[in-house]
Amino acid sequence: MMRSILFIMCCYVGVVSCNKLPCEPKMPRLTTVFKDDTFQLTGVAISPEGRLFTNYPLWSDIYKYAVVEVNGKVSDLKTDDQWMAKAPYPNLYMNSSKISDGGKDKWVCVQSVVTDEDNNLWVVDPASPKMAGVYNNSHKLVKINLNNNTIERTWLFAGITDAQSYINDVRIDNQRQYAYLTNSSEGGIVVVNLASGYSRQVLHDHYSTQSDPDFKFIIDGHELMKNGQPVKINSDGIALTPDGDWLYYKPLTDDKLYRIRTEYLRDETMSSAQLGSKVEDLGHFATTDGMIFDHKGNLYMGDMRTYSILRITPELKMETVIVDANLIWPDSYSISKDGWLYISCSQIQKQPEYNDGVNKRTDPYAIYKLKVE
Repeated sequence: MMRSILFIMCCYVGVVSCNKLPCEPKMPRLTTVFKDDTFQLTGVAISPEGRLFTNYPLWSDIYKYAVVEVNGKVSDLKTDDQWMAKAPYPNLYMNSSKISDGGKDKWVCVQSVVTDEDNNLWVVDPASPKMAGVYNNSHKLVKINLNNNTIERTWLFAGITDAQSYINDVRIDNQRQYAYLTNSSEGGIVVVNLASGYSRQVLHDHYSTQSDPDFKFIIDGHELMKNGQPVKINSDGIALTPDGDWLYYKPLTDDKLYRIRTEYLRDETMSSAQLGSKVEDLGHFATTDGMIFDHKGNLYMGDMRTYSILRITPELKMETVIVDANLIWPDSYSISKDGWLYISCSQIQKQPEYNDGVNKRTDPYAIYKLKVE
């Protein structure tokens, strides 16, 4: 990380090519979209119409709402200046969950938000407050129609994953009517038939969904630790190719990248061993949280260790797009119709539980955008 900081003021290029310092700053550059000095955000989603959404997981007592629309209507928030640029979404009721509520019709602990080409918002709620386990079988995927801001359907995952699961991120194939989600606690891919409602978890016993136990995740000069043990986060980042034929995914705390044809994931007749044999190991790339494809088939991801955004071409060539000190744990991504990559930064490595109880955050949580198309 220390080495990467040297490049912050000089390397804003399509492919970092600086052999010595100084070098002329070039495009692209990060543009700040939104900052929150108090509440920790993780997800980001930009709709086809340009509406921006983010979410806040219930990871600590510093918490207020789960899903918000940035720069939305704030008629019910006029007394709270901290939230004047954010409106609870789709309404205040969904964002007012209490333990006694049951959790199935309210947000419990939202991890990610994703928009699609049909102007829907998809919300992943692992329903695991403070990552202590699924509350009341209320982990779910929720589809919201952005044309009328109403919930169209909810898919619950009771019986699909165990009580300690943490459903993390999702990709939607509207053409085939399937959703694919990662389980970052157990490791595994949840496959949802959106039409029938049938869900199942696959590859949870496969090495590709498990973080390499021998990989040392070094960030900010030391290995990420919790309670004296190395942090291991399993299948997390997930991306669907533009044609929907391939699903790419990877564990968070190692640098391996995998893919599998989605036709195999949809084939309910395949045994676990047969499905596992179809996984392709693409090799070593980076330690990223989220990742996303653009319409040309380029895969964008971050590298938390080097404060950078990377691009992997269809030929699997990895390029550095930008290095910037503001990219403190780039977490989730969304691409707008006009070619901007939106990036949320959650600063996870600064949390007290990874620093012997000390909160090391000094900057606001933030969303940036970067021109990539």
